[in-house]
Amino acid sequence: MQAFILAAGLGTRLQPLTNTLPKALVEVQGMPLIKIAINNLVRQGATRIVVNIHHFADKLLAYIKSTPWDAEILISDEREMLLDTGGGLKKAAPFFLPNESIIVHNVDILTHIDFAKMIQQHADSMNLATLAVSLRDTSRQLLFDTQHQLSGWQNSTTGETKWVQHPLTNCEQKAFSGIAVVNPEMLAMLPPADHPYSIIPAYLELAKNHRIKYFEHSADDWLDVGKPETLQRAQSWNLNA
Repeated sequence: MQAFILAAGLGTRLQPLTNTLPKALVEVQGMPLIKIAINNLVRQGATRIVVNIHHFADKLLAYIKSTPWDAEILISDEREMLLDTGGGLKKAAPFFLPNESIIVHNVDILTHIDFAKMIQQHADSMNLATLAVSLRDTSRQLLFDTQHQLSGWQNSTTGETKWVQHPLTNCEQKAFSGIAVVNPEMLAMLPPADHPYSIIPAYLELAKNHRIKYFEHSADDWLDVGKPETLQRAQSWNLNA
């Protein structure tokens, strides 16, 4: 199993904590988020993990190098330019093995998702990408057709909607969980990493011609700790489930 942890972001929602350290080193129950994410991936079978760095990159790099890990940890360096989720994944492409699917994981997500089960569903469905989703109350939702194919995205606050091809009258609304399984060949289909771009528009574009479906999990198995109120809730989260 191989994985990519998105750890380069500025963590603006967690200011003032992130005024002096990277989001990945913000602690939950005395443990940095990067360690929680790596340990969870390793516990579930990951042997190669790529981490991207930008904000306070030297601090994160020093922590990673000084900590013993039970997996190979590789660094995708974005110190020259923060590339966002899509550009970051594209830049990290050379680090991944060509014959294994990749778990893409935001560092500020705590989860009990069964990655082996998610990867198996991904393989069985012959998807290019499988997006972890759940039923949650959020302003931004992914839209799927009756065959669970990604068909659009909407922001209920602004009213903005983006369709893969054409509007649907019957679709499912699911909240993206910041975790996906992607095939290595998808990385070659992404735009160049010479500018920052989000992965969601890239998924929408790829869904025009490829199978991009969802893996649904319980909302109780997931917590976004990228903002102060949820970071506080995380202090009672079971990190070893």
